[in-house]
Amino acid sequence: MTRTAVIAGQGALAPAIIAQLDDPLVFSLEGYQPDMPTTPFRLERLVPFLDELIGQDVTRVVFAGAIRRPRLDPEAFDPRTAQLVPRILMAMQAGDDAALREVLKVFEENDLKICGIEEIAPDLIPAEGVLTGQPGKADQQDAERAAQILSATGPLDIGQGCVVAQGQCLAIETLPGTAAMLAFAGRHADLRPNPKGGRGVFYKAPKPGQDRRIDLPTIGPDTVDQAAAAGLAGIAWQAGSVILLQRDEALRRAQAAGLFLWARA
Repeated sequence: MTRTAVIAGQGALAPAIIAQLDDPLVFSLEGYQPDMPTTPFRLERLVPFLDELIGQDVTRVVFAGAIRRPRLDPEAFDPRTAQLVPRILMAMQAGDDAALREVLKVFEENDLKICGIEEIAPDLIPAEGVLTGQPGKADQQDAERAAQILSATGPLDIGQGCVVAQGQCLAIETLPGTAAMLAFAGRHADLRPNPKGGRGVFYKAPKPGQDRRIDLPTIGPDTVDQAAAAGLAGIAWQAGSVILLQRDEALRRAQAAGLFLWARA
């Protein structure tokens, strides 16, 4: 019998993925305990953790949910994991994406396959199309501008979202996350050149060259509420590349708030 392990981060993605699997083992990085039962592990003891997975017949691993770079305790490393530190530290100098890729390599070197959300739950990733509402010409132009901005900033490993209104960038997602970015955009909505013009678009996309098996952008009902509170016209994202959680509820809230949801080609 082979089994799947889920590395659960914070947010609603991990429960949605677990519901798609038969009898998964669920773990979480210590310090990032989601609102569900999990078995915690420490990155400083990564190799013994991998031994544990293999000992429980795990062959596939899925990363689901938000995890930020943990603070590492040099005294907590076991001897075998300590040998990996130079590799990971060197990768971290190139950014979080590079560090994640190096950690994934360690899993794969131990014959553990990393599965992306696209493989486990493809229905969570909408294909091209407008799901609700209708983006106008100004909204389409703002979404195009936002896509250009993320394409340019993506290699800098800054974030996966931005807000554009009337061609002007009001906010870019950084370490504090989506909610903080949308709150900032809402506070500065008066900077739009024309108060009666386009209200603005929140756009989301993965970083160019990002490993799609981990950390795909995610939106859901709370994102809709935050975009509505910011006074935006809608949410657009790169089709086939962004996870939409609780689709029916997200659509209901968008319709109630008069926002469009658009998976853009």
